[in-house]
Amino acid sequence: MRLRKASALAASAAALVLTATACGGGGDDGITIGIKFDQPGLGLQNEEGDFVGFDVDVARYIAGELGYEEDEITFEEAPSPEREQLLDRGDVDMIVASYSITEEREEQVDFAGPYFVAHQDLLLRTDTEVPTPEAINDLTLCSVSGSTSAENVQRDFAPDANLQPFNTYSECLTGLENGTLDALTTDDSILAGYAAQEQHQGKFALAGLELSDEYYGVGLPKDSEDLEDVNDAIAQMVEDGTWEELVQEHFGPANYEADAAPEIGARP
Repeated sequence: MRLRKASALAASAAALVLTATACGGGGDDGITIGIKFDQPGLGLQNEEGDFVGFDVDVARYIAGELGYEEDEITFEEAPSPEREQLLDRGDVDMIVASYSITEEREEQVDFAGPYFVAHQDLLLRTDTEVPTPEAINDLTLCSVSGSTSAENVQRDFAPDANLQPFNTYSECLTGLENGTLDALTTDDSILAGYAAQEQHQGKFALAGLELSDEYYGVGLPKDSEDLEDVNDAIAQMVEDGTWEELVQEHFGPANYEADAAPEIGARP
């Protein structure tokens, strides 16, 4: 399936047709994008039912560059353990959901981008001392099943830690708040979003350890014909200043300093 609605050569003709028909998209003409529903700052469905966050706006921008109007975009929840299956089954056309590029995942899906670089960190209660990297082995940690963060803990920097995997970061946060967990570990961009929420302000803080580099890519079905078009959309988003505007809008309130936009094709 080609996601671009009209090629560059046919853009003018397509615009005339759309104007003549005077109707929106939807149905077979729409695009379905997998996002997170529970990651403040990145992908969140708020109390009003709207989807907000950096990844959400990146997804909207890319869809717009591919020729889709706002009402032609359908957002589907893409939990970490299910992302590859959602693409393989065709349930979504692409995934923009803090989806870290790894060699193992590239065997199953294609990645456009990257469009963002985050770093794995710990979220602690504010009354907790920041541990040394070695002392992380003594902690009870939580992360999300199927995430690179959980894999990194067991493989790289804290193989002896008591890792408690849950389906969502919100579940981890509950355990951290009630004291059954010592820390939540995932990307610092995700942690900053939680710490900045009004109901959590003053309760949690990032350790600032930068335990890994996580390159976020746009997930596409394997051997996708749309890889170049999506890469072009990401490059345009950076070039026209939209990327920086979105970073400031969604991460600025959390005092989170993001890395510069990565080069297309960069890998960990």
